[in-house]
Amino acid sequence: MVPLRDDNPIRITPYVTYTLIALNILVFFYEATLSPLGLKQFFYDWAVVPERLTASFANLNAFSAAEFNNLSTLITSQFLHAGFLHIAGNMVYLWIFGNNLEEELGRVKFVIFYLSCGILAALAQWFFAPTSSIPSLGASGAIAGVMGAYILRYPRVNILTLIPLGFFWTTVRVPALAFLGFWFVQQALYGVASLGAPANVGMQNGGIAYWAHAGGFVVGAILGPLFGLLRHRTPEEEFSAAELTQRP
Repeated sequence: MVPLRDDNPIRITPYVTYTLIALNILVFFYEATLSPLGLKQFFYDWAVVPERLTASFANLNAFSAAEFNNLSTLITSQFLHAGFLHIAGNMVYLWIFGNNLEEELGRVKFVIFYLSCGILAALAQWFFAPTSSIPSLGASGAIAGVMGAYILRYPRVNILTLIPLGFFWTTVRVPALAFLGFWFVQQALYGVASLGAPANVGMQNGGIAYWAHAGGFVVGAILGPLFGLLRHRTPEEEFSAAELTQRP
């Protein structure tokens, strides 16, 4: 299933969402200029390498520049992608689900929320593969957090979804509760199934960080209410939202 858009209008220009998408694309264009060897080194420098992160946690008492660099990859890794389909899929999901969260939380809170989800999602993946030497990268964990919050705030909003039926494709409107709920269950099941497999995380020739996806989703569902996502709107806000929704 591929989401195309949601039936959830906004009243703001989502500058933060646009900026996050632009930064991811710019970094990906830079990656495209690198040689295969240079790209591999770039990933090892800026993506989360679980074994290095484990070593840094063990050496926090003797904190150094190396430990700082390893910990900072929990943020920088969120802007790296291993291929065109990787970044295209992530940016579609961010485009569809990020703008409404930005409107509800406000720009500053949304930035903090997004990066926090990405950090905790990466830590969830690290927890299940702390000795892996394969870089973990991508915006998927942070975007999964956005999706986890979205399902709480907008469970009944319809998602226009592209669905393959053999050789044919069709579009249907699926409630966010069903679409995102199915996505989360799928990621969690894949994560459980991968527990006995080698920890190939996030690289183009590796695997998919299912625990980052599932973990990010759960983190987003927890952090969303803590950030005020489920607060009651004022009567003026409710009136404005209803008026906007009724426009042709």
